[in-house]
Amino acid sequence: MIFEGFPVGSMEANCYIIGCPETKEAAVVDPGAEGGRILRRLEQLGLACRQIILTHGHVDHIGALGQLREATGAAVLIHREDAEMLTGAGRNLSLYMGMAVSFEPADRLLEDGDLINVGKVTLRVIHTPGHTPGGICLVAGDNLLTGDTLFAGSVGRSDFPGGNHRQLINSIKEKLLVFPPETRVLPGHGPSSTIGEEAKYNPFLNGQL
Repeated sequence: MIFEGFPVGSMEANCYIIGCPETKEAAVVDPGAEGGRILRRLEQLGLACRQIILTHGHVDHIGALGQLREATGAAVLIHREDAEMLTGAGRNLSLYMGMAVSFEPADRLLEDGDLINVGKVTLRVIHTPGHTPGGICLVAGDNLLTGDTLFAGSVGRSDFPGGNHRQLINSIKEKLLVFPPETRVLPGHGPSSTIGEEAKYNPFLNGQL
């Protein structure tokens, strides 16, 4: 599996490229900004983007969606509960940031447990509501892409419309902390971690907060 992540945009949302070394097909996860940079990196890696997967619908994770979609013809995937965030500038929060960004509807609406095939690489969807109603994490081999659900030493905000802190913590404890401790946590912002580190030291999860 080809796997890369890098921050994009002023909010430094982590964008991930997942590719199949055999078929050279790829998925881009959370193209929040800098679409040209993402496209150049795909070209450098010799990958063709077939799918754009969104961990949730906030503007800092979808800002370059239109540019990538137009350039590649890739299908757009988002959880059913966040689908309206693509088409509504108020729902994706861009309206309140002076951008008013909206896009065409997604091509595929995801559900918990869905499998996404990227060439011969298979990703699994975990529905983890709390930051947004349709927030998801993705299992990619030994990697766990956690979007804005779980960060290194923190958790996602729940004070935006549709957020729910109790639901967020339950999602993490019931669906993410069950993974082996060595599982890599690759969040939507900031550095990587592991499930073991978060279970032991994250103050939101071990009773310190």
